Amino acid sequence: MKILIYSAKDFEIPFLEKANNDVYQVKYIPERLTAKTAVLAMGFDAISIFSADIASSQVLERLKGFGIHYIALRSTGYDNINLITAKKLGIKVANAAGYSPYAIAEHAVSLLLALNRNLIRANEQVHAYNFSLSNLVGFDLHKKTVGIVGVGRIGKTIAKIMHGFGCKILANDLYKDQEAEKDYKMAYTDLGYLCKEADAIFLCIPLNSKTHHLIDANYIQYMKKEVILINIARGAIVNTKDVLQALESNKISGYGADVYEEESGIFFYDHSKDTPKDEVLKRLIEQPNVLLTPHQAFATKEALMTIAETTFYNVNCWQQNIPSKNELTLELVG
Repeated sequence: MKILIYSAKDFEIPFLEKANNDVYQVKYIPERLTAKTAVLAMGFDAISIFSADIASSQVLERLKGFGIHYIALRSTGYDNINLITAKKLGIKVANAAGYSPYAIAEHAVSLLLALNRNLIRANEQVHAYNFSLSNLVGFDLHKKTVGIVGVGRIGKTIAKIMHGFGCKILANDLYKDQEAEKDYKMAYTDLGYLCKEADAIFLCIPLNSKTHHLIDANYIQYMKKEVILINIARGAIVNTKDVLQALESNKISGYGADVYEEESGIFFYDHSKDTPKDEVLKRLIEQPNVLLTPHQAFATKEALMTIAETTFYNVNCWQQNIPSKNELTLELVG
């Protein structure tokens, strides 16, 4: 089986090579998968893509015409691929589910701590030999209320960490995890109440038609003025313009995010010499109470190894003509 790895990053290639162990013929290219670059897959049996790649219906049809039968995602999320079209075309798709909830959860808590304790501002001041504390006052997380929207693997790991801080935890999810509810003393509630009571809110839900722009002006109006909102899910979970308006009017205290709604083609690349013409992104970056990281939460050695191993596990299953436990197209009807 010949495999083309789209969006291959220098830091992940060694992990992928180790996981492959010279079993398959693999080519790594830095280009993202788009309608234009789909032609690069000609002559390959399978491709692997990342969250920045675009696998729309049009792209999938082109890939099918070029002989692609398998797509291995190097991510848990799959909102960038049209699974229904893939199923119709007979293209098998599998993701790298649950590769490291610790990597994502720890990054999410880092965002909260950095915003709360003004670490970025403190670092800038110290570098300017300004040792004043006037702009650096935060609050104890101990005994504060933390809201977690989406209590899957990542949400549960965040709950475990925040329980260790001594926080009261409110949870919002379609399903109750009774074990986590007991272990971390979580109270499940509706989203409106969670927004009203929480001092910090973590967004950990997948992006779909129901969660698109879930956090907007309607829910922001319930939030405390001191609340810090953390998004390590997908950028489009929030209405970024509504969040910006709330930040600029001091309706909420801070926003920490590892994602951005229009990050495709921007995140993962060095644009220091060709600044993107995105006014919303510019406003977001310029906010003193915003901490934006470039979708790096997954970037730990442990997570990268697991992603690589899962990618080739999926390929091995297809090569042996057995279903992968991560296969997404098997779940679809039709």
